[in-house]
Amino acid sequence: MKDLLTKIIEAHGGLKRWLQFNTIQVEMVSGGKLFDLKEFPQDSTPRQMTAYLHKQQASMQPFGAANQKTHFTPERISIETVEGKVLSERIDTPANIHKHMAAEKWDALDRAYFNGYAMWMYLTTPFFMLMPGFEVTETEAWQEGNETWQGLKVTFPPELASHCPTQYFYFGEDYLLRRLDYEIDIAGTFNAAQYVSDFVEVQGIKLPTKRRAYKRDATGKPILDELMVAIDLSDIRLT
Repeated sequence: MKDLLTKIIEAHGGLKRWLQFNTIQVEMVSGGKLFDLKEFPQDSTPRQMTAYLHKQQASMQPFGAANQKTHFTPERISIETVEGKVLSERIDTPANIHKHMAAEKWDALDRAYFNGYAMWMYLTTPFFMLMPGFEVTETEAWQEGNETWQGLKVTFPPELASHCPTQYFYFGEDYLLRRLDYEIDIAGTFNAAQYVSDFVEVQGIKLPTKRRAYKRDATGKPILDELMVAIDLSDIRLT
């Protein structure tokens, strides 16, 4: 497994280069059925997302108003003015905050927390797998059409926020990420298959700019008319 993860890390730019940076900033547009189910539909307004590379922390703006932003850590989510005045916040364990998100209708803090932990993971894949507390093992390969994608099973430490404790990542012959499988329990319980594409190289780091997460059926295939989350990224910068 160490050989496989090492090849994956190198394919995405290498640990040495990754450690030269502290944050990643992107412009993002998101949507999908999940947000409609939670009665928190998305518009096409581009937003700036900032994620810290070596700790689980993120922020997005604008959020709710032009002069507002979010601030996410696993045990706290807040909505603040750009000057730093806290407008609302929720402080609890990641598990309890996650339970709150299972309500039929999201409030603004639920949406902000989901955005924070999901985008942090997406923007730091696969490098976060090297952080303390993660358990990473090689798993059964996935056959996608005429391609065979090698897999990693990743278990998150309980002190971090995530979709679910154990997730599966699949990589192509070039060792770049192709697909991520996980379970969603905040909008009813369903299994998701998220496909990534349109990689770009930014300052030596390779990242996908498109993500499409579908419900998946009992055989693992995506249900294409059940597009739950769509994310498009642009203007990526590492600092």
